[in-house]
This record gives sequence, structure tokens and C-alpha cells, in this order.
Amino acid sequence: MRSTRTNKAAFILICAIVVLSTVFYGTVHQPIIALFYVAVTTLLILWAADAWITGETRISGEMLQVPLVLFGVYALIQAIPFGTYTDAGLAEIPRTISHDPFWSKVTALHIFALSIFWAVSLSTIDRAGRISKLVKVVTIFGFVYAFFAILQSVLSPTKIYGIYERAYATPFGSFVNRHNYAAYINMAMSLPLAFLFAGAVAKDKRLLYATAVALMGVSLLISGSRGGLVSAAAMVLLMLILTTGTRGRRQMLVKGALAAGLGVAIFAGSVFVGGDTSLSRIGGDQGDDQGVSSARTQIWKVTLGVIGDNLPLGAGIGAFGRAYTEHDDQSGLANVEQAHNDYLQVVADAGIPGVLLGAWFLFMLFRMGFRAAKIENRSRRAAALGAFCGCFAILVHSIFDFVLHVTAISVLFITMMTILSASGKKYTDDIADPGELPAKKRKRKGSVKAIR
Repeated sequence: MRSTRTNKAAFILICAIVVLSTVFYGTVHQPIIALFYVAVTTLLILWAADAWITGETRISGEMLQVPLVLFGVYALIQAIPFGTYTDAGLAEIPRTISHDPFWSKVTALHIFALSIFWAVSLSTIDRAGRISKLVKVVTIFGFVYAFFAILQSVLSPTKIYGIYERAYATPFGSFVNRHNYAAYINMAMSLPLAFLFAGAVAKDKRLLYATAVALMGVSLLISGSRGGLVSAAAMVLLMLILTTGTRGRRQMLVKGALAAGLGVAIFAGSVFVGGDTSLSRIGGDQGDDQGVSSARTQIWKVTLGVIGDNLPLGAGIGAFGRAYTEHDDQSGLANVEQAHNDYLQVVADAGIPGVLLGAWFLFMLFRMGFRAAKIENRSRRAAALGAFCGCFAILVHSIFDFVLHVTAISVLFITMMTILSASGKKYTDDIADPGELPAKKRKRKGSVKAIR
């Protein structure tokens, strides 16, 4: 399939969105979110222009994206008025499933923007070369970003870029919340780590990959996010299992030793850069943990009340803040917009339909992830396993935080799923695995041995 200028421009824009959505404070402020929508619209225009030029409409049939689209559709359904009711003398108040129809509509718009980004990414990442380039973009950016985050934590720990400071928060990197940074860097770190574990790196480049993993790991430890460390441990464990398979205990020991060695390097590096404070953050509370996020038990208790009172249809996607205030049995002064547990919030917001869509999504994701271990080409297998394990880290982290509500993290999560899906296909531009001998040389070598 020939590549047009519009198609190449779309690929470059996808890479730019992954990087810039992170650089601009994680894309959590409304003006920057608006710029994200402009970028996604441009991406859609480039896709349409490519279809017009080539006379061929490229659409991916990946079913994994369907639950996300349906989630956005259900958010709109929740905002539709079904009759009216009267309250406190006020007449003609629309009766909707959502407690806050406006924010349900806004959230639906955001979901559709992410869905468009995903759909165009799936149709654009259509060859092995682009998978490789996208993996390199994420890896190199993760390395540079981790270096910047460590440097900022030493020189300006309370201000992002030395200019932006947020009260009652502990920023790290370009994120206002250090837990969001930990979630992001876990995904970025999963790709080079998988290439090392899968043996898909040439000998002369292994030190570079190990250095990238170590630096990102050091930044993770210095960030002090306990949820990030738990999800990183889960990611490494899953990666060990999937890259070893049934090949024997020896490979498990070798890769375990590699993981332990990287762990020691990360620990030593964090102590060298951040001193004792880099470790004391993990054991104690500070910054944003002294606020809302330290009261997770109370938040989860109120969330269960929201779930119980709004089943089976939910309180409204994007309406959690309003529903939480109505059920808060404390002072009501806390402005809690998220449940700090994405699984509980899906049930609270979307009810039984949300549970069914979420279960469908997780089933397809894990099925695709476990199939990745059977991909023949070593480079594509490494990319797929790294992407899947990075997604798994986010799924674990979502038990403690609301990381997928941050646009930059959602964009990288979707990019990981794109890499996972694309890596499962065969391409004409597949390259030989590192260290693998061409077929003729293997034959010649074997025949000489047979004669002897």
C-alpha cells in the first residue's frame, strides 16, 4: 500500500500528539484540551484527504475500540431528557439519567475525540516500519522526559518548568500530580524493557536500552508514587511470565537476574540523585496525599453509596462530582471529582451498562495481550508485549487513582493499544530478528557440520 504525503503527515501528527499532550501539563486545562481537539480534527481531515487521494478508505476493523465508542454514546443517552419533574416549586426540570447532563455531554465529546485519535492511529500504523518508529518515539521521549523530571525535582520541586505552581499538589515532570507521572512513565518504560526481555535488541544497543529503562525507573522511584511502584512491579512480573513462557527455568532466572540488576541500579540512582527524601516519600504522606487522595477509604465509601442509589443505569458519565456531593456525609467542603478508583467510578457513572462494556473491553484486551506472546517476529512480539504490559500497569494503577482521566495518559494508553493491535499482523517490510542468521547461511552452516 503506497504512502501519500497526507498519510505521512498523519503519522507525524500522531507522534506529535503523544509528545505534546504530555509536555503541555498532561492536557488537563481547558485551553490545552481545546488545542487537542483541533489536533484530532486535523488528524481526521488528513485521513479523509488520504482517502480522497488514494480512492481507498482505510478503516481498521479492530473490535477493541468499539466499547470506548459505545461508552461515549451511552454518556449522550444519559443526558437525554426523559420527561420533566417539579422540585421546590420549579417546574419543567428535565428528567435525565445523569445528575449533571452538561458534563455528561462534555465527557462524551472527549471520548469521541479519543476514539477518533484511536481509529486514525489504527489505520495509519499499517507497516512494521511505523511500529518500530512509534516505539522509538515513545522510548526516546520517555528517556528525555525522565531526565527532565529528575532535573526539575532537584532544581524546582514545587514548580513545573520553574514557573507553574499549584497549591496542595506535588507536581512531577509536567504533571500536577506525581501519581499521573508515575503512570505515564510506567507505560513508556515498558517498551524498552520488553525489547530487553524478549531479546529483540542488538548487542551493541543493549546498554542504551538498559540505560533508558534505568533512568525512567529512577524517575519513577523519585516521584514517590506508591501506586506507581505497585503497578511497575505487576508489569515486570507479567513481562517475566510472558517473555519466558514454557522455555524453562533457566530463562526465568536469567531475566529475573536482569530485573533485579535494573532494580538495584534504579535504587542506587534514586538515592544518588534524591538522597533519603526520594525513598521517604514512599513510606510517608506528603503533598497531595495530605489532601483528598489520602482519604481514599472515605471516598470509596461514599462512591459505594452513589452506586447503590443509582443502579442499574448509573449517576451519569462525567457527573461523579455532583453525585458525590449529594451523598457526602461529611462537611461537604471537599471537592471530589473522581473516585480514585476507575473501576468503582465506571460502576458509579455508567451502572450495569458500564460494567458490561468494561468487561468486554478487558476481555478483548487480555486475549490480544496473551496472543502477543505467540507472534513469530521477535521485534513485533517485543513491541506487542511491551505495549500490553504497559496497559496492564495502568489497569493496576487504576485501582488506586484516576490516571485514565488525564488526557496525556489516555493518549499514550491508546497508542499502546494501537501498537499491540498492529504488532499482531504480518507485514512485507518485516526485518530479520537481531542476531538471526539468514536462511541460506543457516543451511550452509548445518551442511558443513553434517559432513564433518
